[in-house]
Amino acid sequence: MIELVIDQRRRDLGGFEVGRVLPYAKHRMVGPFIFFDHMGPIDFQAGFPKSVDVRPHPHIGLSTVTYLFQGEITHRDSVGVTQDIRPGEVNWMTAGRGITHSERFDDMRRTGGHMHGIQAWVALPDGLEETDPSFHHHGVDDLPTYEGGGMWARLIAGKAFGAEAKVKTHSPMFYAHWALQPGAVAALPAEYPERAAYIAEGSVEVDGHTYGTGQMLVFAPGETVTVKAETQAIVMLLGGEPVGPRFIDWNFVSSSKERLDQAKADWKAGRMKLPDADDQEFIPLPEAPPPAPASPRS
Repeated sequence: MIELVIDQRRRDLGGFEVGRVLPYAKHRMVGPFIFFDHMGPIDFQAGFPKSVDVRPHPHIGLSTVTYLFQGEITHRDSVGVTQDIRPGEVNWMTAGRGITHSERFDDMRRTGGHMHGIQAWVALPDGLEETDPSFHHHGVDDLPTYEGGGMWARLIAGKAFGAEAKVKTHSPMFYAHWALQPGAVAALPAEYPERAAYIAEGSVEVDGHTYGTGQMLVFAPGETVTVKAETQAIVMLLGGEPVGPRFIDWNFVSSSKERLDQAKADWKAGRMKLPDADDQEFIPLPEAPPPAPASPRS
């Protein structure tokens, strides 16, 4: 039932820790999901430094999906959108042929508070990698919910569990949030070939084994998966139809290495428009690591 367990790898992004889950060397994607970061949890004190903000940076070939359990982020992008996101809402940004955006914490900087959420990237399928960039915000009314038997569930995007979220997706997929009380039992049906569950909080039992916070369980296809909460738990469900192999380089995703090289050259040369509301700074293209030294001759 469980093909692989992926443990998050904690990374400091300049005063703000995330748990990187995807991509993973042994399993780079789950359906179209190619990137999965667990943001926080962290308690910010009022007046925390601006270095925590994510300055303007570029993307191609993907959609970014931001979803918060707690906290608030202000998004600004090069298609002219400025949008706050709060818990339970969805920011869905499609990069396509190219977009730039920033993520700021101005409101939280004034008041302090708890930050906890997930940012994922969904690779665009063949034929749509170069689509026009766009941004869509979805409030809680666009996202179907269910409650019963100690489980509360929200469908964030795609189709699953007999429901469909009002979020435009580009390939068959699903993304859901379960909040489970101790002892609650929930089932993930076998309607997609690639599926995973990420435990954002608490511990659960699957197939007789216990798994905890920061672990992603990648499931084999063809079987319904039963999840039992051992403690109060937050579980994120994700997956869908595979879109084919994708390359990833910095913030860029593509089926073509040459397209990645072009995107890097465009960013370095200043050919990608910055957000109108946030064009005073940006993240430069990371320098390539120096070549490894040659092995000494025997």
